Amino acid sequence: MAVLDPTFTALPLDELADAALSRARDLGAEHADVRVERILESETVFRDARLERSTGDTVLGMAVRVVHRGCWGFAAGITLTAEGARTLASQAVTTATVSAALSAEAVRLAEEPVHRLEHVSEYELNPFEVPEAEKQARLADLSERLLAADGVHHADARVHAVQENKFYADTAGTRTVQQRVRIHPELTATTVAAGGFSTMRTLAPPVGRGWEYLTGTGWDFDAEVAELPELLAEHVKAPSVQPGSLDLVIDPTNLWLTIHESVAHATELDRALGYEAAYAGTSFATPDQLGTLRYGSEVMHVTGDRVTPHGLATIAVDDEGVAGQSFDIVRDGTLVGYQLNRQMARQMQDASGGSGGGRSNGCAFADSPGHIPLQRMPNVSLQPGAEDLSTSDLISRVEDGLYVVGDKSWSIDMQRYNFQFTGQRFYRIKEGRLAGQVRDAAYQATTTDFWRSMEAVGGRSTYRLGGAMNCGKGQPGQVASVSHGCPSALFRGVNVLNTRSEGGL
Repeated sequence: MAVLDPTFTALPLDELADAALSRARDLGAEHADVRVERILESETVFRDARLERSTGDTVLGMAVRVVHRGCWGFAAGITLTAEGARTLASQAVTTATVSAALSAEAVRLAEEPVHRLEHVSEYELNPFEVPEAEKQARLADLSERLLAADGVHHADARVHAVQENKFYADTAGTRTVQQRVRIHPELTATTVAAGGFSTMRTLAPPVGRGWEYLTGTGWDFDAEVAELPELLAEHVKAPSVQPGSLDLVIDPTNLWLTIHESVAHATELDRALGYEAAYAGTSFATPDQLGTLRYGSEVMHVTGDRVTPHGLATIAVDDEGVAGQSFDIVRDGTLVGYQLNRQMARQMQDASGGSGGGRSNGCAFADSPGHIPLQRMPNVSLQPGAEDLSTSDLISRVEDGLYVVGDKSWSIDMQRYNFQFTGQRFYRIKEGRLAGQVRDAAYQATTTDFWRSMEAVGGRSTYRLGGAMNCGKGQPGQVASVSHGCPSALFRGVNVLNTRSEGGL
């Protein structure tokens, strides 16, 4: 069973918190919180079964955030002493004092119970405790198997791993220590022919697991690597897709990204309020439509959560001391909730006269001790149906359409409304059966047209977690990891493009 890293817990965490919080109180702060964070990151990359690079990085520091005179103040540094903590608290209060003259509305935070806990995410073998030679041997072996297959001219392999340790304390009394581990292995086979090159990549998503993920727990990389060359060969020979209005059955390995871009980002409340307009954009799903916007069909039930086992955004408490929880975003096809931090939850409560909001749903996160927490998405997932329909059941309902597997490129506008997605593999469906791969396909729609066209969702047996390690937001930019679960789903009459003809080829 994984335990907290003693090299982190040996740091003077309580001493640092006591010093910073006491100074902030003495200077009149209405609220103060302290984060001490250490982030270990590694990446091992192979090209054609030869090591290309193996890198590691460590970030360690402390941040103090205050609310003073109704305004935020923030300071961060790397000096982990009591005097360093007091200095940061003073700097944060000074920043808030200067900023108060420019603030039109006082910062108020939603209430949250006090939490005292230690938490370690669900994994078996910390990748940072695995010998480097063992890591490299595994990637080299998988790469060699790809290269040995007919038609594979190049093989790329990489594994990216993160260990995140975080201590949090605030003036309300919450004190927590957490450790999270996440990993993303990826292998790609490439074939080169007279007409260009084609690739086929593993579908394994990044996940909140350890090195056991590479050796059969949660994913069978050996089986998938054995299958890739044949899939790639079929893709190379596949005919180009005929564009038009087609029914789609979309596999979770593709649909997770459409959820991320068209639902998860669109229901970040700071984006919907316009706070991210200068960089990440806004959202068509504005707060005046809460409870009335028909986001999708009646089978659409989307939740946010911080508790899914092995989820990339799963935590015990967020970076404002709010406990992980689950909540509805879209229910029966209607927009019913947003992702909230404590300030936005209080704003919603005040705006509704106390009848709405009231508690953060745990969506505050900073990607390093040098950054202030932003409202960041939790795990956002489309829930499976009550009837355990299989992917084959959904395919059997389609006379003429496509089955979409694996994510690839995507494009969406700044309001999260008009989009286009491609995939790794598109299979033609004829009279309820798969009829081989086609190439050069993409599906295009508006967010609401697409989700309203969803006729059926698969059952629990089709449900899978997808996700990304590199979701970007904010100025200065921050990166967060997030998972998206979903079943297979059936969509009617979606516009399918031929990407070659659209590109003038």
